[in-house]
Amino acid sequence: MIETKDINFYYGDFQALKNISMKIESNSVTAFIGPSGCGKSTFLRIFNRMNELIEKTRLTGFCSVNGQNIYHKSVQVDELRKKVGMVFQKPNPFPKSIFENVAYGLRVNEMGNKSFIVQRVEESLKAAALWNEVKDKLKKSAFDLSGGQQQRLCIARALAVHPSILLMDEPASALDPISTSKIEELIYSLKQAYTIVIVTHNMQQAARVSDKTGFFMLGELIEFNDTKKIFLNPDHEQTQNYITGRFG
Repeated sequence: MIETKDINFYYGDFQALKNISMKIESNSVTAFIGPSGCGKSTFLRIFNRMNELIEKTRLTGFCSVNGQNIYHKSVQVDELRKKVGMVFQKPNPFPKSIFENVAYGLRVNEMGNKSFIVQRVEESLKAAALWNEVKDKLKKSAFDLSGGQQQRLCIARALAVHPSILLMDEPASALDPISTSKIEELIYSLKQAYTIVIVTHNMQQAARVSDKTGFFMLGELIEFNDTKKIFLNPDHEQTQNYITGRFG
């Protein structure tokens, strides 16, 4: 589903990622862990070319999604981002109604008629485990929702355009424990239909929701393996030290 080879990434003269190679399987949850500033989010944004929005950045290496080199000059970035959805750290609903938040991507991309959009909004809200909470107030502002509901709304908005991959950058870090639990349950259920990659500082969260975990340190991928092995029997001392709280 996603494959990288020898990825190096630079912010100006600073090298943020160093020779990272990885294969991420379809219909799985992959977590990236590591201390702040280690390159987790930068690597995540490689998969939908979000880093290109930042000036004076440079990438070398190879990244493919569904077998396609996504940095080839023939790739249309807007089309790529339809296939590779993104959910950010803080909920960022648009200043629109709940319905129009989810319908936004469908309208902008001219995907389907009115009845299709209505159906797709309902399907997306159900997939994001939010439909029962909002079905009677779809015309109300998205800002009327709680933080956890807003984050699930943002997930529904990402799902509406039928991506195959969902990227999540610290999706629960701004939420309370109950809302965090709902997001984790949602991630677990969504992997039946989507490939999910999540960046998290919460190691317990990574252990709970992910199938594979990558540990990053100072721009390097120190270890990438089954989550159970990473947390119970890592191959590298640096990984062990981080997981046990000896540094980071």
